[in-house]
Formats: sequence, C-alpha cells, structure tokens
Amino acid sequence: MGTVRYLAGLGPREATSTTYRRALAWLEQRFRDAGYQVRRQAVQVPVGVSWGVPVRAGTTWNLIATKPGFDPTVPHRVLGAHLDTVPQAPGAEDNASGISVLLGTAQLYREREPQLPTVFVAFGAEEPRGDGDNRHHYGSRAYVASLSAVQRNALRGMVSLDRVGVGSVIPICSGLADQVELRNELRGVAARVGVPSRACVNRSSDHWSFVRAGLAGVRLGSTPYAEYHSPRDLPRVVEPAQLGRMGRVVAAWLDS
Repeated sequence: MGTVRYLAGLGPREATSTTYRRALAWLEQRFRDAGYQVRRQAVQVPVGVSWGVPVRAGTTWNLIATKPGFDPTVPHRVLGAHLDTVPQAPGAEDNASGISVLLGTAQLYREREPQLPTVFVAFGAEEPRGDGDNRHHYGSRAYVASLSAVQRNALRGMVSLDRVGVGSVIPICSGLADQVELRNELRGVAARVGVPSRACVNRSSDHWSFVRAGLAGVRLGSTPYAEYHSPRDLPRVVEPAQLGRMGRVVAAWLDS
C-alpha cells in the first residue's frame, strides 16, 4: 500500500509527462535497492487522445529489472505492470496496484531465486492514445519487438498485473479463448494456495502484446470499479487483502 499511496500521490502519470518520469525514477531506485540491474527502454509515442483527453507525442520508457548475470536466451519468465495512467486519473488501482505487486514480488526474491529467471518490467504507455490495438500498449509492443527469435523461444510465459487491488476473486485472463494453457496453469496455482479465481478473456493489457506475437501471456486483474479512469481512483479504492491474494499467486507461480 505504500507504493500505491506514493504513486497515486504524485497525481496522473500520463506516459510523456514529468510526473511519469518522477514515478519512473522512484521505481528505478526501489529496484536497485533490491539488488536488481535496471535499464530504461525508450519508446516513442504519437500524439493522440487518451480517454477523451488530448495527449502529446513524445518519449516514454519501459523499466526493465533483472538479476545480475541474467541471460535472456535461457528459459525465463516476464512479470509486468504498466506505470502510466490516463491523463485525468491518479491511478491508485489503475495501475499503482499492479506496480505494487510487481515491486513487492521483486523484493521477495532479493535473497532467493524463482524457479526460472524472471524479468520484472514496468511498461510505459499502456493506456490508449486512440482506438484499436495499434494505438494502445506501446511499451509492451516495443519490448516484444526488441526480442530476438532466440529470446522469444526462451520465454516461458508473461503475466501482466493490471488493476489487481479490487474484489476478492482473482480474474485470470487469456488473450484468446482457445489459448488457455498458461491461464489454466495460473488457476491451478491459485487453487493450490487457496485463492479463488475466475477465468476470462481480455485483450486490454500488456499481455496482449505478447499474445499477438505468438507468445504465452495472461492478465491478472480487471475487476470493474466505479472510480475507473477518473480523478477518484485514489488509494482508498485499493483493498490490501486483494493485493495479498495477488502476491501469493504470483509468488507461487514463480516458485513452480
């Protein structure tokens, strides 16, 4: 909740804004403090309209954190969450909640290793700048485009943490109705640790960039809430118990 309160307290974090850069620098230092090597991946985004508000063209960044010595050509996983918000929302649930679980999970593995090496990514410009797939998910599309064929073959699954702090059941969403292997794997993990889940199909998060490229990806989160994309998306919306459920499932997946 400290992460949620800090990021939402900065105000809206539109992908090209000064506030986004402040959030990026803060998160970068938190990963470094946890022992990770961190690099920024610059992403160019166009002018557009984000949830009814004009947004300018410019540069945003993905933040990519790995353990020292990480080799992207060996089997690994990606855990991601978008750091940006729409221009009018402080984004406590969408998506400081996802960043909080992303960072907390990385900190959990500071002194131990997951079953497979894991890349932790805070994506920029997930929020739309117009209609359609090609005006959405800019950061994750750039990340996927940067992967070589060998690196893609080494990726064993991507989980996007997006709006993960509302409700008492975990939505586990595939990008396509007929590609459910990773979704079923996560649902099995959730059942094993006693966390209720529901299956869904959803393309509105960064996992879709991976699925579009033929890679395995799922989204955790997406429970509707009244404050969505509004100035009322404040820390009081986020439920600590739900963050805990999400964290338990993610950690159990990384340990399996």
